[in-house]
Amino acid sequence: MEIIRKSCLDGARSAEGTVVVIDVFRAFTCAPLFFHFGAGRLIMEPDSERAGTLKHQNPGWVLVGEVNEVPLKDADMGNSPTHIIQKGETFFRGRTVVHRTTAGVTGVDAASGTADEVILGSFTMARAISQYLQEKNPEKVTLVAMGNRARWPAPEDEACADYLEHLLVGTPFDWVRTLQKVMFQETAQKFLQGKKVYLPKEDPLFCLQRDLFDTVIAARRTNGFLEAKTVHRRDGTEGLHNPPPHDRFTS
Repeated sequence: MEIIRKSCLDGARSAEGTVVVIDVFRAFTCAPLFFHFGAGRLIMEPDSERAGTLKHQNPGWVLVGEVNEVPLKDADMGNSPTHIIQKGETFFRGRTVVHRTTAGVTGVDAASGTADEVILGSFTMARAISQYLQEKNPEKVTLVAMGNRARWPAPEDEACADYLEHLLVGTPFDWVRTLQKVMFQETAQKFLQGKKVYLPKEDPLFCLQRDLFDTVIAARRTNGFLEAKTVHRRDGTEGLHNPPPHDRFTS
């Protein structure tokens, strides 16, 4: 298994093989939470206008999205794990979620054109992802750290790629040093300063939980939509609730 490292939107566009698109703050910390709280379907829509149109045409759907961190005008909420957790299962159970984000969702869309498979990456699913990849043993795995607004490298996404590489091939990884690199940089501090309601202080706490969920989520184009679904579950652990069998990809 060859591990290839890339960053930001250009990296996603040129990614090869099995691609893990990493967005720690916050898209792919949010994604497993939707399923954890019982969402029936997750549509990833990079176009903000189309995301709003889907919500307008389907009022019962949930729109979670942002442009450069600012929540979409007609969104039910911004791209915040804190706000998702506050809404909880009673809000998400059985509903279709449309997810639009500047980095993560855009990166998945970009990578889907050339990748053999596109996996959503974050600390919360890292160990499950590594197990899945080790079992499949693809020739190439590209780890794409999407970074700040998909334009500049961000320490949390690069650190998650470091952690995945550590789990896959045993490269060194120091969690204390990682926290030191992440927590004192702008991408974390903009939350911790508490100046904007759509950037809750609690978000970094949720986003930096390692191996919280036991599933792998992949995105594929289905009937004109880019859908994210559970493709793998680690055995013998507690974690993400699986969607009904008819709502999962077949292997």
